[in-house]
Amino acid sequence: MNATIQTTRSKLLSTLTMGASVAAIGALSMTTPTLANAKTIAPSSADYSFTVEDKYKGTATRTLSKSGNVWKYDVNALVAKVASASQKSTFVINGNNVAPTQASTTYKLFGIGRTHSLSFNSGNKKVASTYKGKTVNLNMAQQAFDDLSLEVQIRQDLLNGKFSGNYYMAKKDKIEKTPFKNSGKAKITVPAGTFDTVRVDRIHDDNSRSTSFWLAPSLDYLPVKVSQFNDGKKMDLELTKVN
Repeated sequence: MNATIQTTRSKLLSTLTMGASVAAIGALSMTTPTLANAKTIAPSSADYSFTVEDKYKGTATRTLSKSGNVWKYDVNALVAKVASASQKSTFVINGNNVAPTQASTTYKLFGIGRTHSLSFNSGNKKVASTYKGKTVNLNMAQQAFDDLSLEVQIRQDLLNGKFSGNYYMAKKDKIEKTPFKNSGKAKITVPAGTFDTVRVDRIHDDNSRSTSFWLAPSLDYLPVKVSQFNDGKKMDLELTKVN
């Protein structure tokens, strides 16, 4: 039973906290110069529905806000009576570049919860990752991101024509480079309507896995749809409303 719960938790969280995958699309060095006239995405709030394994159905709300120079991104997702997840990220945007400062992900599955926190120090090129009461200090040779700030960075890059290939994502015990490819334009229909989108696919080492994202230029490249296939199980997320 414990193994089953662990596997289910992994699959649920993959969809509940899909910001990481959506974001991991372009390359950025910590020394990359900012764009003098860079465009900046607008604050937003959007609702989603998702299905995991054609069995679990849930909802999510993603809110991006700004106060002064500080940006905050909050995601709350729920599968009734089964699981919930909450993500938070704080960062600044300098020109085109996103610099995260703090992030956390908290989830509960069948009443059991965990929290993973990240603290970024770009000046010292370090990330402190805390999970289960243990903190690991990671070297950040290139700018790394949490799930949500990474999504914002890729949206910034797409908005400013800077898409290039790989980002660096801070995990629990390492900083990981993740390759993606731009698979072209597509028009798709979701509960929120029909959108022209850019489709981005993650390049997995395992051919039995696939992850695809559809980002809408008309919404500052907000995710409109996400589809994942892993271990024979499919997970889908779709935009239902832009608030």
